[in-house]
Amino acid sequence: MLQVEIKDDFDLQKTATSGQCFRAKRMDDGFYRFVSGEHVIYIKNTDKNNYSVSCSAAEWDQIWSYYFDLERSYREIYDREKEKHEFVRKAMECGRGLRILRQDPWEMLISFIISQRKSIPAITGSVEALAKRFGHPIETEYGTVSSFPTVEEMLNASESDLRECGLGYRVPYVSDAVRRVSDGSLDLKALESRSDEELFLELQKVYGVGKKVANCVCLFGYGRMSRVPVDVWIARAVEEDCRGEDPFVLFHGDAGIIQQYVFYYMKNRK
Repeated sequence: MLQVEIKDDFDLQKTATSGQCFRAKRMDDGFYRFVSGEHVIYIKNTDKNNYSVSCSAAEWDQIWSYYFDLERSYREIYDREKEKHEFVRKAMECGRGLRILRQDPWEMLISFIISQRKSIPAITGSVEALAKRFGHPIETEYGTVSSFPTVEEMLNASESDLRECGLGYRVPYVSDAVRRVSDGSLDLKALESRSDEELFLELQKVYGVGKKVANCVCLFGYGRMSRVPVDVWIARAVEEDCRGEDPFVLFHGDAGIIQQYVFYYMKNRK
């Protein structure tokens, strides 16, 4: 196992359970599994800032440092933003250590289409079912992991196939996303160069993609850290804890990261 040092705020449990990724898994021996495209990593905190990781130094530098957003200092974000709003400060203290993962836009588009009106365990179940049915095997030291299916691997998925993965009424939404990405009418790669607002509007051209899903894809798939997805938890925080006043306008380019702290806090506070 390669040993790496991460001096910034970094908490595997909080990140894995923060509602932004649906394939992270805690193993029995305390390692956490993350899957990104063709790559799978097992990572464990061994002491303070040190971690054991199941990859080469080159893969860590080229794939996983980017995936865990390690070029950004979340400690600096905490220091500069914590005093702007009392409720947000509490949320940041609760969620400190979670990070915004830099995930694949295609996987995020399908995953957050599926996420509508589903609990996190149910979303996870459907995403894993898609991977097992349409993805391909990746061999790891813990056994075989199925990749998230590519557009090409999902092209021949029938409605009944998708329903068997627990997609329910979201089947036509997923089918439309597959069709649009396949025929090029939605070019996910080209969207990387578009502005935040242009990206947000283009994503909503997919059947069934509204503001919340589009913002999730912007934030978790494209790293647009100013985007704030609003679900029932965020809406409740604004209405009940912030007296109806949107706190996220205070945080500009960090607003999406602040949103994730608030979401985690709302889900986990006693």
